[in-house]
Amino acid sequence: MRSISAYLSSTSNIAVTRLDFNAGAINILQDGADKLTLADMNQESANMLMLQTRQSLGTTSLTLASQLQQAILKLF
Repeated sequence: MRSISAYLSSTSNIAVTRLDFNAGAINILQDGADKLTLADMNQESANMLMLQTRQSLGTTSLTLASQLQQAILKLF
């Protein structure tokens, strides 16, 4: 009886541990899914505009730098 009781207790502890782990994993995955699907469109639009502006400024600065180098070479 004691050995069976110890075995059942051990098995019960394993089952509870697995249940706690699965519940935690489900909560983490649900939070992640909510963050992906419940995004604020105004915030995301502002982020997209910021990235586009940054890209445009980078392209413009490279163009200006190239034109400046060409102008300096024409002086010589």
